[in-house]
Amino acid sequence: MARIDELEFSISLRDLPDKILVPRATLTRPDLVFERLADNRKNWILSDPLDTRPSKLRISTLSFHNGRMRYVDHGVPVQIDVVGDTFEPASLEEVRSAPGTPGNNRYITRYEFKGNYHGTAFSGHALTGEVLSLAESGAPFQFKGEIVAGSTKVEAEGEIADAANISAIDAQLHIEGQTLASLYPFLLLPLPTSPPYRLQGHLIFEGGRYTMDDLSGRIGSTDITGHATYVDKEPRPLLTADVQSRLLDIADLGPLIGMEIPGSGGGRRGAKATSHATEPDRLLPAGSFDASRLQQMDADVTLIASELRVPQALPLESLTATLHLHDSILRIAPLDFGFAGGTIASQVMLDAREPTIRSEVRVDIRGVEVGRLFPRSEAIAKGAGRVGAVLELKGSGNSISDAAAFADGRVAATIADGRVSNLRDAASSLNGGKVLRLLASGDRDIRVNCGGIEFNVERGRGTSKLFVIDTEQTQVLGGGSFDLANERFDILVAPKPKQAGMLSMRTPVRIAGSFMRPGYRFEKGPLLARAGGAIALATAAPLAALLPLIETGPGKTTDCAAVQQQLGSAVRQATAPVARK
Repeated sequence: MARIDELEFSISLRDLPDKILVPRATLTRPDLVFERLADNRKNWILSDPLDTRPSKLRISTLSFHNGRMRYVDHGVPVQIDVVGDTFEPASLEEVRSAPGTPGNNRYITRYEFKGNYHGTAFSGHALTGEVLSLAESGAPFQFKGEIVAGSTKVEAEGEIADAANISAIDAQLHIEGQTLASLYPFLLLPLPTSPPYRLQGHLIFEGGRYTMDDLSGRIGSTDITGHATYVDKEPRPLLTADVQSRLLDIADLGPLIGMEIPGSGGGRRGAKATSHATEPDRLLPAGSFDASRLQQMDADVTLIASELRVPQALPLESLTATLHLHDSILRIAPLDFGFAGGTIASQVMLDAREPTIRSEVRVDIRGVEVGRLFPRSEAIAKGAGRVGAVLELKGSGNSISDAAAFADGRVAATIADGRVSNLRDAASSLNGGKVLRLLASGDRDIRVNCGGIEFNVERGRGTSKLFVIDTEQTQVLGGGSFDLANERFDILVAPKPKQAGMLSMRTPVRIAGSFMRPGYRFEKGPLLARAGGAIALATAAPLAALLPLIETGPGKTTDCAAVQQQLGSAVRQATAPVARK
């Protein structure tokens, strides 16, 4: 258990016999092995080995020269091998005669260590002065060190009190790695998979509370600042954090919803969601989350991003999110994005009390500007109007794709104060005569009286209850379905001009395909019937060929009041004032 060439120590008589307190111990060429079994039996107690009560022996401060120590704890589990020595020959006498209270003004002792913690190997080195405080001293000693575990590297410099049972830390911390999930074996925090990161801050530990002040750095391409606090308490530890970003790359949030990020490294046992490769034709993330991750801690986290880096076609502008995780139930509310001049306001609930996560999602799209949704289309961009929508879904599954496949709920959307190009309106109904007139006389905007869609969703399959867009001159009716499990949709849209016209090839349009590869086609039956009729009559009488192309104007004026009443909350979202942060 122990071999020491030379030992000097003192004992506090006033603490006898309740405990054996050694205020100071100096060891020369020690070789020590400490071991604790899973049932809490220890090989260093000075009584019956079957006694699992706390040891009476307490060593407050320790200094040693040319020493080696091995510690194994089968209950944690952890094992560590440490080799220490003074690296200045002249300081040997300082080590032997060091006072009991650390008075380290410079580093003269170097420690090399390696070990294994919760199945993860680590190694590193540290520098200290001539004395270490071990337990019940309350006296800090200076240190500077580095630890490496896989792709994770931690550098720290500052002060620690009582290394064997840490009572205080005050240090500057620098940490970097391939993914935050790799920290799980050391912090036992179920942090998400992330892109490569580099963080720094001022770490303080006192009274059972860890605080990281002046937190700054980058996660992927995203800059972050803020502060965080971690309290190890029962029944679960609590993490609180307040984080800000000037420019957040939306791709860096992918792992949070089960999307793979290149370069984030492989999985760690119990550390993150198990990620599955997503098929190229699938849109919904298929990364599977382990419900037990949400059972291991509580958390209150706020994230505010002033600006977002997104693909050009996605007009996201800002992000505000507040996360509350308590009793294995995660609530994200608000989860708000600035979007195309409006807001996407979301609320998410994940219940992880059972192995299969139960989820509820509500998304309100408020006052989104139609023109900013299609900035590259001048005809649409110059039009007025705001879109409002409501999505409410409930499902069960440990990935977004699984939960969606069996979800129940409702999707509804509407447009308010809309206007559209008269030329585009005519072209949408294939009214060739009207297009020719507008090309000759000039285009103008016409009013969209109302428009809305509504789908009921049962077990992942959406069926249309309402699909109508009504302009001054055209009524567009539609219907169809979508399948969240297979990520496919099939919708038929039929434009119906309200007035008679010439050269009309009006025919329904089928919009269908996968979510990732949508397509459209004109329904061949009505189109071929009109074209075929025109060709047949042309052989008999050229003027008669125009008869099948005359639009008799079957489109009716939509009862917009009834549409708005049916869409309800979606109409309120379209007309609601947008709050600016």
